[in-house]
Amino acid sequence: MKKVVGKFILFIFGWKTDYKKECIVDKCVMIAAPHTSNWDLLFAMAFYWKEGVNAKFFIKDDWTKGIQGYFIKKFGGIGVTRGKNNKLVDISVKTFLEKERFILLVPAEGTRKNVKRWRKGFYVIAQKAKVPVALGFLDYKNRIAGVGKLLDLTDNFEHDMIKIQDFYKDISAKYPENYNPKIF
Repeated sequence: MKKVVGKFILFIFGWKTDYKKECIVDKCVMIAAPHTSNWDLLFAMAFYWKEGVNAKFFIKDDWTKGIQGYFIKKFGGIGVTRGKNNKLVDISVKTFLEKERFILLVPAEGTRKNVKRWRKGFYVIAQKAKVPVALGFLDYKNRIAGVGKLLDLTDNFEHDMIKIQDFYKDISAKYPENYNPKIF
């Protein structure tokens, strides 16, 4: 059913998908960027549903409460209380170690507002869990949702971030004024 819903959503809004099959693996941290709109979640999830990917994602805890919270959790939402030390990295790494399949979608910017630098949580989680980082994207200008690359991280943070930054530099956000492709 999710596959049909995903195809329908993408079709209605005129979106296409673009990815290489080898970029969708059993375990990875999937960057969700750029993240400037609430629409990002709908199009990202439609892409994953269409392609049969069972991704989990971080979302502000407020969204996981009430009736909408039931559906958000059902579709993979993991509520996060921002501004509180909630050991999110440790919990994520533990989940990667316990599960055979786990794709964690992380909005690296951490917010829809413009930020000077991306948060490093996605990187730390992937490194500690020893899983690759997939470069998920929503290109609003071209209406393409996809996964462009799968990176095995090195021990050189700057080197890895340059590769990631280079990938995202030409991706168009819904609200470009809220997107900073210079990520570190």
